[in-house]
Amino acid sequence: MKEPIRVIQYGVGPIGAAMVRLMLEKPGLEIVGAVDVDPAKAGKDLGEVARAGRKLGVAVSAAAAPVLKAGGDIVVHTTSSYLVDVQEQLLECLDAGINVVSTTEELSYPFRKHPELSRLLDSRARERKVALLGTGVNPGFAMDKLALTLATVCHKVEAVEVRRVVNASKRRLPLQKKVGAGLTVEEFRAQVAAGILKHHGLPESAAMIADGLGLAVDRIEETIDPMVAEEKVVTEFLEVAAGRVAGVHQIARAFAGPKQLIFLELKMYVGAKESIDAVTIHGLPELNLAVNGGIHGDLATVAVTVNCIPEVVQARPGLRTSRDIPMCFFPGTT
Repeated sequence: MKEPIRVIQYGVGPIGAAMVRLMLEKPGLEIVGAVDVDPAKAGKDLGEVARAGRKLGVAVSAAAAPVLKAGGDIVVHTTSSYLVDVQEQLLECLDAGINVVSTTEELSYPFRKHPELSRLLDSRARERKVALLGTGVNPGFAMDKLALTLATVCHKVEAVEVRRVVNASKRRLPLQKKVGAGLTVEEFRAQVAAGILKHHGLPESAAMIADGLGLAVDRIEETIDPMVAEEKVVTEFLEVAAGRVAGVHQIARAFAGPKQLIFLELKMYVGAKESIDAVTIHGLPELNLAVNGGIHGDLATVAVTVNCIPEVVQARPGLRTSRDIPMCFFPGTT
């Protein structure tokens, strides 16, 4: 057996904590450091903060520098959705000569929205001879990588449709708030207009599919509307009255001139009756794939990220995406 891959966990919120617990099940991974800016977590044992059921002998540090200086093979980064908010965190990790896999949604395929920052991250990673990957369930798998993988058996692809319905009642409180559950329609639209409320990553998924399939897309459009509760919905964390917002209905469309080539639809709301992930490929042959019951977002995000660790460590240096990283189950041994 090879030496374990040494991992630094950067961000120990609900998702980061779940990453820690899954990594402990993989003997091929060794957690050697942890970072979180929350002063309430600083100095505490990572096992306690991550509710792992035992102490790990790894103290959570409020500062990244000393943890990165101590060394590791890869950083598992779980702090924010916005790329500009985490660019300094990512650059610090890269400058330390450590690979990074991040759940930052805008990092999943940042080339159209953040071209200059993409070039900076790519060049810095190449200089330091490490790889940087943004991934997760969505973006990173359910609404992009899955369609690209399915297209492998096609002779030609003319258009792609992906639909994802998520029952947010079964998700954590931050996610329910993130989709606007409980707001009035007016409050929802005001927060959308302010750029506060949305699912991040749908245009990135459309761009990844377009580039991956060679579809000559010249523009990507996105709409964000509320899903309004028709009856009262009660979750473990909150209550949504009839007429209030239950969640988000988001659509991304990619066009070549007037022709729509990619259609991505996401409905994520509390009280959804049936969750599903569905991909339709128009081409030769016509293909339809449906995952009835859907792919659980939190479980899958953690799994995708942890399962990609060995591939990121072995990847060519630079900014990588789910499009060019082999994605498969990691049984835990290296």
